[in-house]
Amino acid sequence: MLHLDRSAFRCYSPVVKYAVLIEPVEDSEGMPGFYYAHVPSLGITTHGGGIDGAMAAARDLISLWVEEMRAVGKDPKTPGESILATLEVA
Repeated sequence: MLHLDRSAFRCYSPVVKYAVLIEPVEDSEGMPGFYYAHVPSLGITTHGGGIDGAMAAARDLISLWVEEMRAVGKDPKTPGESILATLEVA
């Protein structure tokens, strides 16, 4: 009898790195200690308590976004290079 190792048939999901821009939520928004997490390559933003919370929320949102794209038969975007620049405006 032939025995197959089923683990060899598991779906391989490559690790993809997305740039995440973190910035504090303004005090006027009434969410002290919260941070926004922007994922520029996907055009999505979320937030969470503290930087760790914002990063965790971004990871969850990216996973959901990728899953949704695959569910509707689309290829999720592969992130390109990200450059963060700062402008001084008077």
